[in-house]
Amino acid sequence: MASLNPLQGALGRRRAAHLLRRTSFRYTKAKLLELADQTAAQALPSLLTANPFQLEQPVYGATNATWILPLPGTPVASYPAEDFVLRRYVMGWWLNEALHDPGITHKMSLFFHQFMAVAISASNNQHYFDYLSLMRWGALGNFKKLATKLVTDNAMLRYLNNTQNTKNNPNENFAREFFELFTIGKGPQIGPGDYSNYTEDDIVEAAKVLTGFRIRPNRDEVDTETGIPRGGVNPAQHATGNKTFSAHFQGTVIAGEAIPTINGMWTELGAFVDMIFAQPETAKNLCRRLYRYFVNRNVTDEIENDIIGPLASTLMSNNYEIKPVLEQLLQSEHFFDVDDSDNTDEIIGGIIKSPLDLTLQALSFFDVAIPDPMTQNAAHYMLFYSAALLERALGAANLPLFSPSDVAGYPAFYQEPIYHRLWFNSSTIIARYKWPAMLLTGTRQIGGGINQPIGVKLNSADWVRNSGVFLDPSDPYVLVQDLLEFLLPEEADSDRFNYFYIDVFLDGLPPADWTYEWQAYISSGNATEVSLALDRLIQAVMFSPEYQTC
Repeated sequence: MASLNPLQGALGRRRAAHLLRRTSFRYTKAKLLELADQTAAQALPSLLTANPFQLEQPVYGATNATWILPLPGTPVASYPAEDFVLRRYVMGWWLNEALHDPGITHKMSLFFHQFMAVAISASNNQHYFDYLSLMRWGALGNFKKLATKLVTDNAMLRYLNNTQNTKNNPNENFAREFFELFTIGKGPQIGPGDYSNYTEDDIVEAAKVLTGFRIRPNRDEVDTETGIPRGGVNPAQHATGNKTFSAHFQGTVIAGEAIPTINGMWTELGAFVDMIFAQPETAKNLCRRLYRYFVNRNVTDEIENDIIGPLASTLMSNNYEIKPVLEQLLQSEHFFDVDDSDNTDEIIGGIIKSPLDLTLQALSFFDVAIPDPMTQNAAHYMLFYSAALLERALGAANLPLFSPSDVAGYPAFYQEPIYHRLWFNSSTIIARYKWPAMLLTGTRQIGGGINQPIGVKLNSADWVRNSGVFLDPSDPYVLVQDLLEFLLPEEADSDRFNYFYIDVFLDGLPPADWTYEWQAYISSGNATEVSLALDRLIQAVMFSPEYQTC
């Protein structure tokens, strides 16, 4: 029986590593050891806390110009008009914040983005910054409020055409996705135009509720609760009269005005959202998404009954606040796979890492120095985050971040039944396996510009010497043991350990040879020989099937 009972006792390193890998893009030895001495209940508060920004917004050019904050934005003369360059600066800014976030906030921001998706190419850069800010605002907040505020997000209004939704020419695009993707979900079709949870007629009526919401190109209307610019309303384009919904919503009638007003439009929107969020299936749909994102892609009947149902009850009883659900799920016996007779078969190491987990967790664990955005502006945003990560390590690995192929988001998060296996197939494997080489050589290893610098490089010898990860780097057995403990989700058996230790690291040579070479490096500072062995080991571990999972 799957159990949401809280896990008792200190986590230890294995379970702490599991919790950290699943909840944060920032994976470090220091944070892991901090969590290892705590119970799950003690560990969660630091992970479920929004941390300060590294930078509140991107900076551009030699003068470190800003063009987004404060509000309303006032363009400066030293950056180009809306274009590819500034788009990459906004995306690089988000990636850098995610890399340095020691908690769950950016993981949750991506969680919401991947099913409330907006493509950055469909919006201007300031509006997309506002969209990302809204995802961050809602990451640990109230899901119902987030869904409501998404209606007037400028980027979303443009992306799903609701800014073109008028009383005389209704556009049903946003209304359809609000039901199907954002909230209650479709369900199996049970009749013509009837999808179990709503009908085609419900979409028609919802589109009427959503008429008249418009983008504000100059970002001159700000949501008072979030402080984020939003779109506005145009009562002259709002559909008059009542909006009547199907039996799936208990025949709810949302009263409309004969002559629409601004206040009346907001009242209708609130009633519409209340109607959807009163349905238990809305809570269950979100909890299934959370389960697949954080725990396991397979929702069996047992999971539906023992995990999803209770989580949905928690969500509804807390008026759709996210934190209580995360607390219940992430400290549960089930999350740590201790609710059955085999605690190594399902959860820990059971999800293939997304390209974002693969890259950011490696960068943070190896403490790779990123070009400073204030002093190495172009190298920070364009050379590394754009050319190396966005184009090669992510895009070529089937995660074109902030550029999903369609409104449903990124297939590996939703495409049944394969889900995360889409991260690891014939079209993505090259990019995944080129990532270690990119780190160790500091050059592009895929796509155009092969062997061109990427602005970062992992110096393996310096890292092993100074990182504090290793108890005794001069002892090859202990060194390999330490590395595997931190990088693999489960303990390697003796055959697997000996492969990394004898075949890869020592390359068949006596252990004393490594000790001699390490001591020579410490004395002379010449890392040539030790780097060969260390690079070989690090690359082999990162190539391993075990490392590809979390």
